[in-house]
Amino acid sequence: MAASAEVIDGDSLRLEGLAIRLHGIDAPEHDQVCSNHDRRNWPCGLAAGDYLSDLTRGREVICWKMDIDRYGRTVATCEVDGVDLGEAMVIEGLAWAYLRYSDAYAATEASAQRQGVGIWAADNLPAWDFRSSRHARSPERESCRIKGNISGSGTHIYHLPGTRDYDATRISEARGERWFCSEEDARAAGWRAPRH
Repeated sequence: MAASAEVIDGDSLRLEGLAIRLHGIDAPEHDQVCSNHDRRNWPCGLAAGDYLSDLTRGREVICWKMDIDRYGRTVATCEVDGVDLGEAMVIEGLAWAYLRYSDAYAATEASAQRQGVGIWAADNLPAWDFRSSRHARSPERESCRIKGNISGSGTHIYHLPGTRDYDATRISEARGERWFCSEEDARAAGWRAPRH
């Protein structure tokens, strides 16, 4: 598939309405902050999304589907003008090689780590650990109170606190359901608002 892309974050984009998760990488979360060489904070999550936007802006993105993830997104390798987007993100130190799923960018990551670029400038928390620590907090005590439910027909629907079905909706992370901190996060992951 080939089209112009709407970037969601450093490892996700949308092509003609289809949610795409870049294969083999895990970029910092949108709200994640990292440290640099001087131990000063920088918005690595925003920087990753901005860099992917710069790579794709005004250009045709070509993707090859590899899988479907548990959130219903297409997992794909994507290129712009012959440049592998996943590899470019890892080279710049704006994404980790997601070795849990692929070793495609392991050598690229090792090089970025040796050079101390981006996320490798200091001891930064990998995105998967950042998400785990965020989800380990009780959603009822934190701001991540949007319920991401999967219906019996497989439709991904999010429910806001105070809406009609919110209290009756139960979340089972074992089924791929999850909590979201914002409607933007829910939509980026492929969930939609209920149709009443």
